[in-house]
Amino acid sequence: MRRNFGALQNRQFDLLVCGGGIYGAWTAYDASLRGLKVAIVEQGDWAGATSSASSKLIHGGLRYLETYDFKMVSKSLQERKMLLQAAPHRVWSLRFGVPVYAQQRLNRLQLKLGLALYDFFAGDNDSKMSHRYFNAEKFTTRFPFLHDNSLKGGFTYADAQTDDARLVLELIAGALDAGAVCVNYCKLVELLQSNEKVDGAIVQDQLTQTSQKISARQIVFTTGQWLANTAPSREWCRLAKGVHLVMPAALGSEALLLTAPVDGRVFFMIPWYGMTLLGTTDTDFKGDEAQAVVDDSDIDYLLAAANHYLKIPWSRADIIGSFAGVRVFKQASHTAPPASPSALSRDWELRSASNGVHYAIGGKITSSRQDAARIVDAVCAQLGITATCVTTGRLFPWAPQQNFAQWHGAMQNQAIQLGIDAQSAHWLLHRHGTRITGIFHAIEVQADLAQRVIPSLPFIHADLVYCAATEMVIHLDDLLRRRMPLLILARLTCDQLRHIALRVANTMQWDNTRIDQEIERCQQQWTIQ
Repeated sequence: MRRNFGALQNRQFDLLVCGGGIYGAWTAYDASLRGLKVAIVEQGDWAGATSSASSKLIHGGLRYLETYDFKMVSKSLQERKMLLQAAPHRVWSLRFGVPVYAQQRLNRLQLKLGLALYDFFAGDNDSKMSHRYFNAEKFTTRFPFLHDNSLKGGFTYADAQTDDARLVLELIAGALDAGAVCVNYCKLVELLQSNEKVDGAIVQDQLTQTSQKISARQIVFTTGQWLANTAPSREWCRLAKGVHLVMPAALGSEALLLTAPVDGRVFFMIPWYGMTLLGTTDTDFKGDEAQAVVDDSDIDYLLAAANHYLKIPWSRADIIGSFAGVRVFKQASHTAPPASPSALSRDWELRSASNGVHYAIGGKITSSRQDAARIVDAVCAQLGITATCVTTGRLFPWAPQQNFAQWHGAMQNQAIQLGIDAQSAHWLLHRHGTRITGIFHAIEVQADLAQRVIPSLPFIHADLVYCAATEMVIHLDDLLRRRMPLLILARLTCDQLRHIALRVANTMQWDNTRIDQEIERCQQQWTIQ
């Protein structure tokens, strides 16, 4: 993956996609595979906002059954099934436990009926994906850190997990391979019109401040929270903030779905790269879209919710990292009473302005591919092109062609022979798929690259260097937040940051002054010891 701002020059594009999150990435990938001439620009880094601040789940949304949003659940579960097959390195099954306590909001029968309905909508006869019930003793064995006072038992059910930032990155790589021009740190400055229809834009390279005119027959905004900044899309959007905390390892290979006692909201405890992801909150957001932060109230809410269930409570001192994201929801009717963010539909819609520009409103990661296909359908209809979507069931760009289990076993053995520890090897395969061979070659040349960057986390130096060299990294936090999320999984010190920056300095062509600037940038945005 190479960044090339100059590739935008002197080109007539069929489609310009503005916004490099999950919706923009799927739209660019889909349109490129249909043969359209596509450009996608992102003012920051790929997945630089909400698309790297999710719960890292590909799921149907069990809690949406309570609001009778059966269409959304069914749509998402069908997509989950497809992605597990088309991207086994990128999306993998994850079982969730749901404890049943005496006098809780939902009793055992209600949960049983909901999980049976969830399995029905999934349409999967695989017993590994079906829900199961365990008595209190067996459920406690699976989750020994939970309070067992008044525990009556518990269910487990299946959903799926991903690394959201790398999901976006792989789709951008796929769009590039299919002929798209993909440029991060490239900001849209102005739309250009003729005959009251938008036919291009002026974009600015955020690295050199150079501006460039782009001609585009169709333009779509997939800019997420920034839709609330400008007309006409601000009238269509409602924003909500979601916060996650990264806590010490507590879980094995299974996650938990729990209910906050203060308001009945669902929240998760999820294993992620060996740590525990705790979240999320769901509160209205009206501040600066670029400055969503984790407040004391967010931390208090999540710790109180988790500690209601934990035998040994967590404190603020246990927090390893945190992040906040801003979701976009479709604005409800102004005549209807305002609902809480948790009660709002996660469904998506495409709106078009009178000047021909399209705006993607709402949605969720799980169903983003289907929604992007509808975006490209609308674009093709405007262009008079009859090409249909080909992403359904299509193997991801970095997915192995052969049986995944066999491929994974063979690659895992090769990694261990090269001196990579088993856990790091496992995550390397999920992070890079077939591109793993490039990392293996680097270790064959320099054996010490097989060692971990941080002893407590499953990321090795070869991964670090490979990402810096091949994944359109511009800044140190691109590398350490989205290519490999060390900034939220560890309490990095300035010395550790400098050691990492020096490791990639030659690759990035950074001198000492630039290294200092990159470290300062990380210090401003993240908690550095």
